[in-house]
Amino acid sequence: MEKQFEYLLKEGAPKILVNALRLYGTAEIVGSKHNPIILDWAKGLGLEKTYTNDECPWCGLFVAHIVKTAGFEVVKNPLWARNWAKFGTKQKVAMLGDVLTFVRNGGGHVGIYVGENKDSYFVLGGNQSNRVNIAEIAKSRCISINRCTWKIKQPANVRQIFVDHNGVLSTNEQ
Repeated sequence: MEKQFEYLLKEGAPKILVNALRLYGTAEIVGSKHNPIILDWAKGLGLEKTYTNDECPWCGLFVAHIVKTAGFEVVKNPLWARNWAKFGTKQKVAMLGDVLTFVRNGGGHVGIYVGENKDSYFVLGGNQSNRVNIAEIAKSRCISINRCTWKIKQPANVRQIFVDHNGVLSTNEQ
């Protein structure tokens, strides 16, 4: 994990963030073989007939897996990134652990907020350069900010986090 994001390793909540961090670095296998971990996520969601290989976009699958294992309800048709705009409770200001939905060439992208600067969000997500990592994405591409609807209460560490630009702005996550 990049040094500027090591603070995340000390966060104990929200659970979707903690679950996502455990999968940091998981990567697809380019070519005819496929990562069994990613395929197991689809199986655990009952999507193994729809999602058959890791060459298919898997940002929505990643978010569905971490949301389900955190005990929250997964959106209908979770493989379509833009469907995550219907998750939880819509927000105006992004904070740690929120689900951010973006527009991109050919579709959408979805991931978890871990920080921001004036122009960009830092997003922990799947299928970002074919792996689970943190990408910097322009705020202008964000179409929805959604927060888990908490059953008891929101964790105290859900907050805005400001970090410096890392020099690489993602333009088309895959």
